[in-house]
Amino acid sequence: MSKKHFTEEEINKLSTNPYVKSVSPKSITYTDEFKRIFIAEYANGKLPRQIFEENGFDVEIIGIVRVNRAAIRWRTAYNESGILGLRDMRKDNSGRPTKKEPTLEEKNARLEAQIQLLKAENELLKKLGHDRKGVGGKRVNVSAEQKFLLIRSVIEKYDLKNMVSFLCETSGVSRSGYYHYFSSKSQEKRNQQETEDLKLKETILKAFHFKRRKKGARQIKMTLEGQFQITYNLKRIRRIMKKYKIVCPIRKANPYQKMLKATQEHTVLPNLLNRDFKQAIPGKVLLTDITYLYYGNGQKAYLSTIKDSSTNEILAYNVSSRMTLDLVTDTLVKLLKNKRVKVAEGAFIHSDQGVHYTSPTFQKHVKKLGLGQSMSRRGNCWDNAPIESFFGHFKDESSIKPCNTLQELKREIRSYMTYYNNFRYQWNLKKMTPVQYRNHLLHVA
Repeated sequence: MSKKHFTEEEINKLSTNPYVKSVSPKSITYTDEFKRIFIAEYANGKLPRQIFEENGFDVEIIGIVRVNRAAIRWRTAYNESGILGLRDMRKDNSGRPTKKEPTLEEKNARLEAQIQLLKAENELLKKLGHDRKGVGGKRVNVSAEQKFLLIRSVIEKYDLKNMVSFLCETSGVSRSGYYHYFSSKSQEKRNQQETEDLKLKETILKAFHFKRRKKGARQIKMTLEGQFQITYNLKRIRRIMKKYKIVCPIRKANPYQKMLKATQEHTVLPNLLNRDFKQAIPGKVLLTDITYLYYGNGQKAYLSTIKDSSTNEILAYNVSSRMTLDLVTDTLVKLLKNKRVKVAEGAFIHSDQGVHYTSPTFQKHVKKLGLGQSMSRRGNCWDNAPIESFFGHFKDESSIKPCNTLQELKREIRSYMTYYNNFRYQWNLKKMTPVQYRNHLLHVA
């Protein structure tokens, strides 16, 4: 269509021509007689502009673009269908189908179909464990794939084959999408995708259960790369985990309960660390803390650990059924016996202000090892965050509760510590294990 619009004066002038059937600001319709005249004159060698002007048309008003397009359109129609191709088959209206008002029976049928579709959608949400609204009152959305399946189930159950368009419109999906979803090519593609996803699932489960420790997506990615030499994108891993409901335990907030206030003979030392945890020097900053463990039938034990802040490696640990001073002093003795530990120059051990660490006995043991000592600010767990984080992962990933005796508990802890230091890849350690990262730092030093 030409971009030229007719003015009211031009419309009045064009309307006086007997060969004009109708004219509007945007278009002009010619009579079938003029079309036949044009074809005959064009066959005699006349140009389109000449034919229009000889039959009373002002080409300046119509526009040469409209003239040439009409000529091409009429010649094409004549060559394909002869004189019949020049006939205007349109009625007086625009040619668009009228919107027929549905009858009362049709309205009732549509309402019934809509009710059945909503019932099916509600049943689906119940199966998925949702009501109509999700968290915070937000509506739970049903995927397009689920809607297609719902529509088909309703159509087959209630014999509503003539309601496809209406049900698609009601559900907010396209009819073409519905038919495409159930096409043979689409189903074949989905079957192929399902086969590939099942293979991915088996591979991911190998990493998920590696060393009998459940893992999250990032841990799975690093384990696949480190142990199986397989590289998967994080989004792919998360998609498969979500699809097949492979769930990793989520750490719950469990704040550390403070000890009793230290007596006057206990000494609180300044915070030398100031949260500078990553100093890239193995054996420079040692973090220590105590956590409690519930196992068996309501039994309780305590775990004291010393962690290298730069490499995240657990250098020493001690387990006891009683929370005595020996729990932490014996941990220092085990640190001294660990031949893999090489204390760096200016090394110090950092803890909270618990009664064990402010004790003169503990502080004497620290000095005998040639270590300095640092303490977190009072009531500020973030000053010793890395070891708090370790305890959280440890409780989520280890099997503490099934242990029935203290010996079983110690075996499980020993197994986990070996796994953590040698096989648990960590994103913030350049995707290495603590031992690998320690060797890496020593190599580049």
